[in-house]
Amino acid sequence: MSRWIPGLLVAGLSIVPLAAQDQTTQQDTPKPQLEQRTPPKTSGKQAVPAEEDKSFLSEEHSFNPLQSQKSVEVGDHYFKNGKLQGAVYRYQDATLWNDGNAEAWLKLGKAEEKLKDIKAAKDAYTKYLALSPDSKDAAAIRKKLQSLK
Repeated sequence: MSRWIPGLLVAGLSIVPLAAQDQTTQQDTPKPQLEQRTPPKTSGKQAVPAEEDKSFLSEEHSFNPLQSQKSVEVGDHYFKNGKLQGAVYRYQDATLWNDGNAEAWLKLGKAEEKLKDIKAAKDAYTKYLALSPDSKDAAAIRKKLQSLK
């Protein structure tokens, strides 16, 4: 065992110059600059918060019920925190991933109604009733549709 200690010291000392050489070569190479996104300039209006910005939604949507459910969960978080426009975008995203997600249509209708977009709320509620006409809250949604006119 005592014969190994000098061998380990020699091996450790031979690695130190290599590590120092690697650091000097890494310092010499320039690091790539990340592209910085700047918020849009507004003239007297408030800037659109990042969670409500639609410009980042440029991906292809195909049938993906897991992604749809995840978008509903994130939309619920926004809705609970009072960020209604962010919730609407997430619920819309959920319906793009899975057009048959009745829960997403119902929550989209509620969020649109809170934003006072009556036409969009009626469309979402109608789609919800088309997908699940026998749900336990279908009667309440039908009454709500009648009162939105």
